[in-house]
Amino acid sequence: MLGLDFELTAEQRAVRSLTREFAREVIRPAAAELDRESRFPYAIVGQMADLGLFGLPFPESAGGVGGDFLSYCLALEEVAWADAGVAITLEAAVSLGATPIYEFGTPEQRQRWLPDLLSGRRLWAFGLTEPGAGSDAGATATRASLEAEEWTIEGNKQFITNSGTDITAGVTVTCRTDSGDGREPEISALLVPAGAPGLKVLPAYQKTGWRCSDTHPLALEGCRVPEANLLGTRGGGYAQFLRALTAGRIAIAALATGQAQACLDAALAHARERQAFGRPISQFQAIGFKLADMSVEVDLARLATHRAAIAFMDPGTPQGQLTRFASVAKLYASETAKRAADEAVQIHGGYGLMEDSVVSRFWRDAKFSEIGEGTSEVQRILIARELGC
Repeated sequence: MLGLDFELTAEQRAVRSLTREFAREVIRPAAAELDRESRFPYAIVGQMADLGLFGLPFPESAGGVGGDFLSYCLALEEVAWADAGVAITLEAAVSLGATPIYEFGTPEQRQRWLPDLLSGRRLWAFGLTEPGAGSDAGATATRASLEAEEWTIEGNKQFITNSGTDITAGVTVTCRTDSGDGREPEISALLVPAGAPGLKVLPAYQKTGWRCSDTHPLALEGCRVPEANLLGTRGGGYAQFLRALTAGRIAIAALATGQAQACLDAALAHARERQAFGRPISQFQAIGFKLADMSVEVDLARLATHRAAIAFMDPGTPQGQLTRFASVAKLYASETAKRAADEAVQIHGGYGLMEDSVVSRFWRDAKFSEIGEGTSEVQRILIARELGC
């Protein structure tokens, strides 16, 4: 990667402006109720589909909008400013759902699934995490065996976003396809359509945050799919999900940046309005310094995210550098969001602890960004590895 240009193009600014208006006028007014009721936002998802957000980073030749990855990150930041649960619905559908099919699918698989996924009419999930395989994704225990041109899958997945909605089209499942003789595990990815025999979507989780997003455990009990549903090459699943997670981590960084910006905006507005000792509390140095630190960290999180997104779009970026940029952005932005949420609650004082306070929701949501799609600890491991440690 020869250089970075942080000046947005006219098209990227237009995407940001359009999404910002939608987020403020449509998503934010509905966010509190969606959170309170843990209700999936079908209407909002439909409107995001009409705006083309689900097809934003895909070329028109594939049925997408013809935007770029940075435009997608800009849109995610704006959506997350309004509600992180809606943002993770979009992020998981694009980064983890449609992108692996676009990048690794056969022409037949693309033709079958992508029109609905890139239009936003349907959602696709990504089944990686298991009860015994989270950060250690190579410990996948789900198994698939091939016989008579049909895969039979046995195993369990957990914390799977977009896996149980009325518009879920299916899930990509990572599984071991080796003989189990103790050698290095062969991990492959299989496309499992909704309603496939043996696929059971278990009751949704009752989550602390991201409440309006759809998250379920899955059981695959003699689940059968055709041999043609292998995604990419047999044994290529590990490399595929590493690629998907790299893009996903940059997208989560954008989401977290939007969360942090929302915390700063709410805290600043409250500090200007709240009076103590005859003046707004924003005029007290103790509060002003908190707001200044929040502003610095939000700016740096945004810059790190844009750097990683630009690197992702550049085919000349070395893989090690891309991995580091993605991990730096995800680590810093997610921890910035959590710190910003802490400070926003602190600045609101007792009001911040009330369930109907917007910053109490931000505080619950922010923690998820430090864990989803690779914990902060995993990001530090990856960064240290790229440093040669």
